[in-house]
Amino acid sequence: MLKMAERTAQGIEQGTKVNWNVYPWTKIRDRILDLNRRIEESKEIEALLHGFEAGYIPAGPSGLITRGRDDILPTGRNFYSLDPYRVPTKAAWEVGRRLAGAVIEKHLKEEGRYPKNIAVFWMANDIMWADGEGMSQMMYLLGVRPVWLSNGRVRGFEIIPLAELGRPRIDVTVRVSGITRDNFPNCMELLDEAVQSVASLDEPLDMNHVRRHALAQIADDGQPSKEAWRDATLRIFASRPGTYQAGTNLAVYASAWKEEKDLSDVFVYWNGYAYGKGVFGAEKHRQLAENLKTVDVTYNKVVTDEYDLFGCCCYFGTHGGMTAAARTISGKEVKTYYGDTREPEHVEVRDLADEIRRVVRTKLLNPRWIEGMKRHGYKGAGDISQRVGRVYGWEATTQEVDDWIFDDIARTFMMDAENRKFFKDNNPWALEEMARRLMEAAQRGLWDPAPDVKEALKNLYVEIEGWIEERMGDIKGDFQGGGIDIVTKEEVEGWKRKMEEVLK
Repeated sequence: MLKMAERTAQGIEQGTKVNWNVYPWTKIRDRILDLNRRIEESKEIEALLHGFEAGYIPAGPSGLITRGRDDILPTGRNFYSLDPYRVPTKAAWEVGRRLAGAVIEKHLKEEGRYPKNIAVFWMANDIMWADGEGMSQMMYLLGVRPVWLSNGRVRGFEIIPLAELGRPRIDVTVRVSGITRDNFPNCMELLDEAVQSVASLDEPLDMNHVRRHALAQIADDGQPSKEAWRDATLRIFASRPGTYQAGTNLAVYASAWKEEKDLSDVFVYWNGYAYGKGVFGAEKHRQLAENLKTVDVTYNKVVTDEYDLFGCCCYFGTHGGMTAAARTISGKEVKTYYGDTREPEHVEVRDLADEIRRVVRTKLLNPRWIEGMKRHGYKGAGDISQRVGRVYGWEATTQEVDDWIFDDIARTFMMDAENRKFFKDNNPWALEEMARRLMEAAQRGLWDPAPDVKEALKNLYVEIEGWIEERMGDIKGDFQGGGIDIVTKEEVEGWKRKMEEVLK
């Protein structure tokens, strides 16, 4: 590490020899040595085994070292999270303001107008890793700013006057993750109070879309009341208390849908539970649908390259499901944006399709990444297959995946002899699942395969089934094969009745 630091320093000094015993190089040297010592003191495996033996494991903070959080070293400790009453931090507020500005600017450039409602997937990593950048973004979209105590804790918020804001107040529809819901209720309540306060402002409706939408919902009800006003200002939703997932991903994986409306219905059915100040899991499916009706943009963001939108089915299940629901219920095209704060000093907002392309190129189809996964044999093959399944999930819910991506997936993992042999030797079931998802995408019209891929896919699937039958030996039973059985709520009477009841 000293050699690395010396090369860096010499680059800065244009080749001048560094004297590590002279300030400021002594300070840099001591810092590097301290980081090196704490890295070497990390005891991941030792701590895991000690925990299995019911031993005590010292506690330490959580966070991302790639964002300057070297206080998490050494790793291998029982980590705790953070003080949720310090969220958002002042630094996160500045990043969030720039994120909000980037989203608004992008929509203005593309559509020539301000977005009226932005639907956000608010994940716990925004709080635990990014100190509330996304929360700050939503507050600034509403036109409020946090107010901090001298110790860094947030004591509330204040309204930003329209003259200072210089634009309309933009409504938000928020789907919080289960971890956010269960661990950071104070953050949800603060955002909910901000929504209620903004909706109560006596401002022109064309400058306050939160109030405009709340009044429209009350007018549709025809019964103005305190309860109706509260319902009209609900903006934070999730699954039923004690449950997780968005439901959409399960429907996609089970092939339990025929058209986009089916995925929309599943999303509203699973996620129509409201949260906020004095509200925890109230059944408000109609209110969720009313909010989605006015959405112009659906949004999530990447914080670190350690995780990406193919890393978990919750990404397409929630962001994708929310997009399908907003498009279906509103009856109009809805933009899908992805923010990027991997480098907080360089904030970006891009199309979801561009983010999908970026992750496909840098990871899923990157030969170095593939070789790294192959070193893990059975598990590596399974992880590749899962990621391909999530590519299919994004296309099923958003139609934002290019045909060339599916073509190259087929060419890379199925048509390449070396990679095909890897799956055959280590995990043929993973390749079978991958092939079946590709065939489903083609059969549903989500992907128009290139001629060479279309011809090869069918033949290769038969070959893969042969591998699996050989592995199974004398075991009897039915193989799913290349058939795709589509099951929807019409075929499941209990599910159908319940969905019809809550989606009235």
